[in-house]
Amino acid sequence: MTVTAYTLAAVLDLFVLFIGLRFLLQPRPSAVGYGVPADPGGDASAYLAIKGLRDATFGVLGLALLAFAGARAEAWFMLCVAIIPLFDTLIVLRHGGTKAVAYGIHFATAVVVIISAGLLFAV
Repeated sequence: MTVTAYTLAAVLDLFVLFIGLRFLLQPRPSAVGYGVPADPGGDASAYLAIKGLRDATFGVLGLALLAFAGARAEAWFMLCVAIIPLFDTLIVLRHGGTKAVAYGIHFATAVVVIISAGLLFAV
C-alpha cells in the first residue's frame, strides 16, 4: 500500500503542476478545459495566470512535502487542497459550465485527492 499511496500522491502533485504550467503557457485553451471559457472580448489573462501560478505552486509544495516531510504531512496537505476542486465544481456550475465537466473532472478530482489522503494516512 505504501507504493500505491506515494505513487498516487506524486502523480496528483505532478498533474496539478502540469495544469498550472498549462494555464501559464496556454491560458485560453486551459480555461476551456477547466469548464468556464475566458471571455474572448475581455482581458482575463491576469486571472488565468493567477490560477496557473496557484496550481503550479500547490504541485511543487505537494512534491516537496512528499519528499521531505513524509506521508502524514502530504495526507494533511491533500485533505486541505481537496477544497479547491470541490469549489471548482461549484464555480463551473455557477458560471454556465456543463455538469459533465463539473462532476466528471472537478468533483471526481476531489474524490481522488481525498482517497489519496486516506491512503497516505494508512501508510
